[in-house]
Amino acid sequence: MSKETLTVIDNRTGRSYEIAIEGGAVRAMEFRRVKVGEGDFGLLVYDPGFQNTASCRSGITYIDGERGELLYRGYPIEELAER
Repeated sequence: MSKETLTVIDNRTGRSYEIAIEGGAVRAMEFRRVKVGEGDFGLLVYDPGFQNTASCRSGITYIDGERGELLYRGYPIEELAER
């Protein structure tokens, strides 16, 4: 099985970085490796409104904001709220 990765090329330094893709996502902390110099903090990922950010993986809930879908254990939240 081939490893899925994203190659990031920093045009400031010319360095390239391989970032693992796991389950269709990348870990934001991996971008901290992208630095201009030794004393640099590293690159931060900015996502205003957390529109494309997941805080954790969940087998219990499913959210699709574009389709307006929110499931809890496979049941639509609207159905559960009515009970």
